[in-house]
Amino acid sequence: MGAYPAMSALDALPLRDRPTGLPVPPARMALLRGGRPLKHWRYVGLYGDEAMLCAAQVRIAGLPQAFWAVWDRHALRERTVFRRGTLRLDDERVCFGPVDVRLQPDGDPVAVTSRHGDSYIWTRKQPVRAVGTVDGRPVDLRGLIDDSAGYHARRTAWQWCAGVGEAPDGTPLAWNLVAGVHDAPTGSERTAWVDGAARELPPGAFADDLGAVTWTDADAAQLRFAEEARRARADDFKLFASAYVQPFGTFAGTLPGGLAVARGWGVMERHTVRW
Repeated sequence: MGAYPAMSALDALPLRDRPTGLPVPPARMALLRGGRPLKHWRYVGLYGDEAMLCAAQVRIAGLPQAFWAVWDRHALRERTVFRRGTLRLDDERVCFGPVDVRLQPDGDPVAVTSRHGDSYIWTRKQPVRAVGTVDGRPVDLRGLIDDSAGYHARRTAWQWCAGVGEAPDGTPLAWNLVAGVHDAPTGSERTAWVDGAARELPPGAFADDLGAVTWTDADAAQLRFAEEARRARADDFKLFASAYVQPFGTFAGTLPGGLAVARGWGVMERHTVRW
C-alpha cells in the first residue's frame, strides 16, 4: 500500500470519467504514498435566492477539521472546529447548526484523476438539489457535492468557482470552474451542467479580485461575479498552513458554448495551502 503507483498509470493522467488503475474512492487509499500524506474532504455547497451555504469535513493525514457557513442574504454565520462528528454530510442529507436538508441527485456526476507533483489526486463533483429548512424556514436549493482525495504536492494553490443558475429560458444550469488543480486543457474538472447534462469547459482566467472568470478564445465568454459576503481564514500550524477567501454572491454573463446565465448564485475561492 505504501509503494508508488505504477508509473504507467500516472503517465496516463489526467482521466475524466474513466477507470485509472489507481486506488480512488470508494477504494481504500493509503495514509502515505511516496512520502506524501493523504488529504480527503467532502464539501457541500448549496445556493439559491433564499440562502447560500457550505459545509465540509476534511482529513489531512488522519487529522480532522470541519466547518460550515450560512449566508441568508442578510447575515453571515460560520464555524470551524478541529474534531469529528459535528456535521452530517452524506449522500442523502446535510444537517448542521441551523440547516437540515434532504438531497437528491440533480445531474451527471463527473470524476477526474490527475497527476500532481510526483503522485496523483482525485475528485468527484455531483450536482444535487436540497429541500428542507434553514433556521426552520423552508428552502429549495441546488448545488454541488465535492468529494476529493489524493497526495497533493507540498505547496498547492487554486482558484475555484461553483454555482447554479438559470438560462434566459429558465433551463437550470450549474458549473464548476478551476485553475490550479485538475485543470489540464482536456480531461479537467471544469464542467457546465445544462438541465443536468455535463459538458467539459475550456480553461478560463480568474480575475485577481475574483470578480469574473473570462475566456478569451472561441466566443469570448465571461461569467461575472458580484460579492455579497466573504468568508476568509488563515491557519499556520507550521507543518500545515492554509489561507483562503471564499465569498458568496451572484452571477451573470456567459459560459463557453453560448451558455447565457441570466441569474445565478454560488461562490468564488482563492486557496493556498502547505501540507
